Amino acid sequence: MGATRIPASLTQASQAQGGVGESTPRPDGTLKVTGDFAYASDLWHEDMLWGHTLRSPHAYAEIRSVDVSQALRVPGVYAVLTHADLPAATHYGLEIADQPVLARDVVRCHGEPVAVVAADHPETARRAAARIVVDYRELTPITDEASALAPDAPVLHPGRTDAHAAHVPHPNIVHRQPITRGDVAAARARADVVVSGDYEIGMQDQAFLGPESGLAVPAADGGVDLYIATQWLHSDLRQLAPVLGLPEDRVRMTLSGVGGAFGGREDLSMQAHACLLALHTGKPVKMVYNRFESFFGHVHRHPARLHYEHGASRDGVIQYLTCRIVLDGGAYASASPAVVGNAASLGAGPYAIDNVDIEALALYTNNPPCGAMRGFGAVQACFAYESQMDKLAAALGLHPVELRRRNALSQGAAMPTGQVVDSPAPVAELLRRVRAMPMPPERQWVTADEAGETIDVRALPGGRAGTTHGEGVVRGVGYAVGVKNVGFSEGFDDYSTARVRLQVVAGEPVAAVHTAMAEVGQGGVTVHAQIARTELGVAEVTIHPADTRIGSAGSTSASRQTYVTGGAIRHVCALVRERVLDLGRARFGSHHPAWATAELLLEGGKVVTDGGEVLADLADVLGDEVIDVEREWRHRPTEALDPHTGQGFGHVQYSFAAHRAVVEVDTELGLVKVVELACAQDVGKALNPLSVTGQIQGGSTQGLGLAVLEEIVVAGGKVRNPSFTDYLIPTIVDTPSIPVDVLELADPHAPYGLRGVGEAPTLSATPAIVAAIRAATGLPLRRVPVRPEHLTGT
Repeated sequence: MGATRIPASLTQASQAQGGVGESTPRPDGTLKVTGDFAYASDLWHEDMLWGHTLRSPHAYAEIRSVDVSQALRVPGVYAVLTHADLPAATHYGLEIADQPVLARDVVRCHGEPVAVVAADHPETARRAAARIVVDYRELTPITDEASALAPDAPVLHPGRTDAHAAHVPHPNIVHRQPITRGDVAAARARADVVVSGDYEIGMQDQAFLGPESGLAVPAADGGVDLYIATQWLHSDLRQLAPVLGLPEDRVRMTLSGVGGAFGGREDLSMQAHACLLALHTGKPVKMVYNRFESFFGHVHRHPARLHYEHGASRDGVIQYLTCRIVLDGGAYASASPAVVGNAASLGAGPYAIDNVDIEALALYTNNPPCGAMRGFGAVQACFAYESQMDKLAAALGLHPVELRRRNALSQGAAMPTGQVVDSPAPVAELLRRVRAMPMPPERQWVTADEAGETIDVRALPGGRAGTTHGEGVVRGVGYAVGVKNVGFSEGFDDYSTARVRLQVVAGEPVAAVHTAMAEVGQGGVTVHAQIARTELGVAEVTIHPADTRIGSAGSTSASRQTYVTGGAIRHVCALVRERVLDLGRARFGSHHPAWATAELLLEGGKVVTDGGEVLADLADVLGDEVIDVEREWRHRPTEALDPHTGQGFGHVQYSFAAHRAVVEVDTELGLVKVVELACAQDVGKALNPLSVTGQIQGGSTQGLGLAVLEEIVVAGGKVRNPSFTDYLIPTIVDTPSIPVDVLELADPHAPYGLRGVGEAPTLSATPAIVAAIRAATGLPLRRVPVRPEHLTGT
């Protein structure tokens, strides 16, 4: 069948030196900055076909018939598959198997797959797909809460049997989670000041730069090998094998180069389609989405409508909170149940509030499916509760930071779920630090004529467009803080598997680490090598390609991989180290009493006592022995939230970040320039300080995008801007200085005391920027992204 070209980047060894706590270089860094890194779209097989997907042009329609005859007549076409050609299971899904592999009788969203084509050239496949004739009868789409829950609303997924169906009052509600604690009615009666507000968040895209892509190669045993860009190999495998009608051991998956993810690769996209075509034709099939297809090929951040009410005493202590959070889940469930759980359990924010009444729910609609995205339910809630904090501070005559400080969570406080925060929660300290950071200097804006010189337009609202020249530009400062869970929650069996092999190669001890962790750009391969070097005292560590030959590592999401897969590697390395020491005691124990009496360590390729005395070279201890250990590792268990009260130990860990945003706004044109976005964050322990800073700055930038730029515009269920021409993300010109103050307060329950990093800054960046725009303009601004017309009234 010919050889598959496997990119060198998949087998990249870690040559960098340095262990935990050091800013060591990334093993994939040089390849990426020089353009030599091989992504999934670079995969190649000498006799491969190209796959293409035909998608629905309608948001909601009945399929009366599908005629593929004209497509099959196109020269170079090898196969055209529809729902009728599926060999086994017809649906899949992350939590609820409600999503069809190919639509049968109905399409429920714009862009839903209806048929797939395999041809000898990508353009041939596209032309053939255009010849497929689908007879649709358009139906009136459900697009909001009113139409989804109307008495005569069509049920989008009749006959639901999933675990959440029994706890929802309407079948078009995917999941509902209430949280009640204390006595809200009594607290409302004694509150001196009450503020309320309605808030809205638009649909944000993950906007990863590497589109969905993969290569499926049929195997001689009737199975298939899939090289794929994904976030969770074993979740893909669990959903994919039943669709193909194959046992899991005949569906072999290997991670290819991933160009970003942010949640958008947790669900299946082209995996099933490529494999079905490969098995049907007997030839390798490659699929690569263009940017237009990518907007339809993955889930997005849930748009949301939120109503919040806070009551406080005159001294600024919050007495109660009520809120209702409505998330639009779109046509299919994806991760909506878990997103609802996060939005509800984190809906009060990083504040100690004894009396709460929270309701969060996600709806089925005919809008694009929504699921995981960085921040995962907590982003939507944070924008609302932080907007409320500013409103409440104004009503009480307090500085926004002072109000937050008076109500800040601390270790030992209880969350609305009743879970006690049993690790450091330095919310007040983060706010103090971010407020104390040096303020960027004020600029005196004058016209070019008055100054006698040209102003650098890049520093002005509107940037290179040159529309602003200093007139009407005002500055504002805003603050926000957020709380995000780390890891999977609510009783999910969150674990990772690691295999570590230690042996002598060319006279030097070398460690090899094998996990199924998806490296999506977050730098996990760097940190995992650091852990192995630290625990085993070796310089050379090789990170094997991630694949399904080893047990699951879970998803690269929820800020969990350093904690969980890093924890697994640390655990296995400890087992390897004990075997090494047992070998040393057997071989050299009679030569020195310290082998039996001292605490022994592996450092610098040697066995040493805790006092620094060298007992032996590691290479001499190992000799020809190969130590190979594979184990699963779990963090402490969580439990499901009560479906009626929301009480329970739902999260394994919490992370906190605070932002101060400085913005300048042209009040006449409605243009915004974020001058600075300072952040203070507790990371527990910075295993790689430079990577930690990069994660904080990256998350902050995505929060900036949601604040002032990014929104998928949907009208009548149809996406209106599926391209980077019309869907705008922050560029280097839009991204301000992001000074970072890293606090390290160890979590006693976590490996090395670390705390997940990447998501928390995404939460508070958005409301801090909007708070600064409000301060500059005096406008209420209850919706993001903030558009020019919101600032000018046009």
